[in-house]
Parts: sequence; C-alpha cells; structure tokens
Amino acid sequence: MNIKVISLGKGISRVIINDPKTYNSLSIQNLNDLIKVFKKLNNDKKVKVIILEGAGKGFSAGHNLKEVKSLKKREKYQKLFNLCSNLMLQIIEGRKPVIAKVHGAAYAAGCQLVASCDLAYSTKDALFATPGVNIGLFCSTPMVAVSRKINRKPMMKMLLTGEPIKAKYAKEVGLINDYFSKSKLNIEVLKVAKKIASKSNITIKIGKEAFYKQLEMPLKKAYAYTSKMMTLNMMAMDAKEGITAFLEKRKPEWKNK
Repeated sequence: MNIKVISLGKGISRVIINDPKTYNSLSIQNLNDLIKVFKKLNNDKKVKVIILEGAGKGFSAGHNLKEVKSLKKREKYQKLFNLCSNLMLQIIEGRKPVIAKVHGAAYAAGCQLVASCDLAYSTKDALFATPGVNIGLFCSTPMVAVSRKINRKPMMKMLLTGEPIKAKYAKEVGLINDYFSKSKLNIEVLKVAKKIASKSNITIKIGKEAFYKQLEMPLKKAYAYTSKMMTLNMMAMDAKEGITAFLEKRKPEWKNK
C-alpha cells in the first residue's frame, strides 16, 4: 500500500500518499487504498481531524497517464473516473474534517483532491492546475470540485488554458485558505487541526454534513433544512454543555454526544 497513516495524537491523523515515483498519482490502486483509509478513519471514534498530504516533490499530479493509456476500453475508463469521484465524495460526505497540506504541484485530479478537502493550506511555491486541455482530455471531473470553490471566470481560465496558478492567486480565488513558507506550513496546519480537534465531535459532524447539503439547495429549502439541523444539534448533550459553560464562563467538557 502506498498510503501511510500516522497518528499525531489529540485526535489528529496524517494520511500520506507515499508514491513519489509517480508523483503521488491517483492510480486505481491508490484511489482504492485512499477510499479504504478514509472509511476506516471515518469510523474511528478517536479520530477528529485528518491531514492529507503527498510524499516527495509534491502533492499529486492526478491520474497516472501510463495507466490511463493502458486501459483502452470504455468500461475501464468509466470505472476509473467513477472510482475517483467516489474518493472525492467519501471526503466530502465523511464525518471528519479533512485538511489538504500541499507542496509542489497539485494538478488535474490532484487539484480536484485539494478542492474536495474542507480546508487547504500550501507552501508559497505550490502550483495548482487543471491542465487536461494540454493533452486533449478536458478536466471535467476535476472541475466539479474546483468550480465549487472558485468563481466561474478564474475556473474557465484554468480549464481552457491549462496554465497553473500560484499559491497567492489560489488563495485570492478561494481554492486554498492560506500559504506559508516550507518551514512554517506544518506548524500552521497543526495549529488549525488542533483547534478543530478541541471542538465537539458531534457538532462538527452535524455542521459539516449540513454545510455541503445546503449549498446545493434553493434558499428557502436551505433555511428549512438548516433549521432542522440546528434543532437536531440543540438536542445534543454537547450543545447544552457548551451553552451552560459559556454562561458559567468556563471551558466546556465535551461528551461528543
């Protein structure tokens, strides 16, 4: 398996795509392994936050083009792209917040992976691209995730030119939260992860699910749905404890129930 999982304690897990020879490509094997890992971490009650990163020179170059070329049959291509979509959905629909920690390049399906994570931070010299047009294969599935993070005009420029964007611009258009020097990236990502891990698990779970679902709804439906979710959240022990702790001016003691 090219996927490494390291527990950092305090409910934080690192998932490393450890396939530097293929620039951490999202091969069939790596996609299957990532789906298994995310499912396992999702069901682990001790895990509160997941950090996703790549080993070697960069984050991920996307699909393994040698593998893609070898598939040849329509049904095999369909299976590959469905598998990749399943991974993205696993991240978005999972209970645990996922933070992308990016260095080097995040291209095509690798850029899609960054956009699918709940938060994303990178080094100053990181590059992001949907370059499929350069090889005659439009980045149609990557654009689903990326176009839900950035606006249409910058998205279309990325898709139509295939040109990479730098971290500074990626932050400006909303693809990443922030960027740091190589020496500071790990420290800053851990700060965010620890902050999230200190919150109530059940509150984060309810909130993450509600966030993505309401985005796809018309305004009235979104308000009706989120009112139900707020009510559900209010019935949890942690909401009662959180409000009581605030009024009593003390730190809440989460039960994650």
